[in-house]
Amino acid sequence: MSGQLKEVRNRIKSVTSTQQITKAMKMVSAAKLRRAQDAIIQMRPYAEKLQDMLSNIVSNSSGDIDMSLAEERPVERVLFIAITSDRGLCGAYNSNVIKAVRNSINENYAQQHAKGNVVVLPVGKKAYEYFQRHGYNIIDKYWETFADLSFDNVRKIAVHAQEAFLRKEFDKVEVVYSQFKNAATQEFVVEPYLPIPKVETTEGNTKSDFLFEPSKDTLITELMPKILNTQVFKAILDAHASEHGARMTAMDKATENANDMLRDLKISYNRARQAAITTELTEIVSGAAALQG
Repeated sequence: MSGQLKEVRNRIKSVTSTQQITKAMKMVSAAKLRRAQDAIIQMRPYAEKLQDMLSNIVSNSSGDIDMSLAEERPVERVLFIAITSDRGLCGAYNSNVIKAVRNSINENYAQQHAKGNVVVLPVGKKAYEYFQRHGYNIIDKYWETFADLSFDNVRKIAVHAQEAFLRKEFDKVEVVYSQFKNAATQEFVVEPYLPIPKVETTEGNTKSDFLFEPSKDTLITELMPKILNTQVFKAILDAHASEHGARMTAMDKATENANDMLRDLKISYNRARQAAITTELTEIVSGAAALQG
């Protein structure tokens, strides 16, 4: 009986120690989430407006300026920019991004994948490890981006994709990441990046027109790459905030589960202790009765 009590005590100590770790990780993630959330909330309206403007300009272009980054070609080679985190313990966050990449490949680019014409550019250690382990063609230059999450560092990914598209190494580039909604909710999306998507004109939805100063050619040549760089930076900020939200939620749930386990273990411990006391009392009474007899 004493062995059983010792085992339950050890389990209680172990769960208590784990609970302290999950509480600390939840608090750290909550602090990081506030900063990451502020960054993406400030960035998103600016990036979305730029993207809308770029799509409208591309849609209204009459061929008088260079639109190489909007050139639509038969899709033979595809690049996926897959954005995960460097660390785990954030629920299904990383696996959902990887699942979105795999589903998009299987549903839309199965033939290209069979020919070896699908390449993944992983951003984040988890994406790098998964796609390398499973034999995908990968570009392994940028997976440590989160170690230095600055615009200049992220810009290298966007420039690499743009230059590869212009060299016709890829006919399609898509970005897979998690859009941050709130701490408990993320939306995993596959967004077209290159060629620059055009505005689809529907009833009640007309293309915008712009006045350009200086010339349209000059502005587009200068602004188009910068806007595309901004889109990748926005996606990575979204993913960064989503990671901390997912980790905070996961650690909160783990802490609750530890509470439930502790409650059950303490009940088991008290029952075992009561059983041990009852056994000892029974032995004492039996011994006293034997002596009296």
